[in-house]
Amino acid sequence: MKYFTFNIIFLLLLTTPQFSQNLEDKNVLVVWGGWDGHKPEKFANIIEDWLKTQNANYQISEGVEVYDDLDSLLKFDLIIQSVTMDDLHWKQEENLTKAVKSGVGIAGAHGGLGDSFRNNTSYQFMIGGQWVSHPGNKVKFEVEILKDELTKGVNNFEVETEQYYMHVDPSIDIIAQSKFTSDPYPWIENVVMPVAWKKKYGNGKVFYISLGHDPNEFLKYNEAWTLLTRGFIWAVR
Repeated sequence: MKYFTFNIIFLLLLTTPQFSQNLEDKNVLVVWGGWDGHKPEKFANIIEDWLKTQNANYQISEGVEVYDDLDSLLKFDLIIQSVTMDDLHWKQEENLTKAVKSGVGIAGAHGGLGDSFRNNTSYQFMIGGQWVSHPGNKVKFEVEILKDELTKGVNNFEVETEQYYMHVDPSIDIIAQSKFTSDPYPWIENVVMPVAWKKKYGNGKVFYISLGHDPNEFLKYNEAWTLLTRGFIWAVR
């Protein structure tokens, strides 16, 4: 009986996701701004509603001025960012990357994290990838789910949105991907591209998903919402 009990406990340890199940009492900063076409305020509103259900301590900030103060950033466990393009002063970039390197998590979706601050290469190095194109604009494609603690119970699913073509860091841990067709560019046919990944940056954790051209996609596609919110929870300090 003791041997049987030991094995059950061992199996539970193997199968239990190695991240918190919620963000209760965690300090979360939501930053939105940049290009209006990605509806960053709408994204922030959706995330705020979810954070309330998580009993998280959160702050919503419009604009990147919140990155001016490193000591303030270090008080957070997670930064959720939705800022497409825009400009980041070198000191803001330094503060943000230092905060993540020290252990503050950062996460986000689509252009709000993967097409932010095109002139800031240290920021891009931290995130692990940068948008360069969305061939065909909004298209239908399948998201292939890879085996990972964050993808348990999530199946492949079809979406209609921008399929991001990205330049990515070879060290990222890919958890979802998609394949391009030959339309409109024949030379990218069958190219496999990451859709969601996680990575470390110093002591901090980074989570990114390229879906979400319209934030309402996360309400439409349950699988995308599951990946997004699990990524938030995984990335928290």
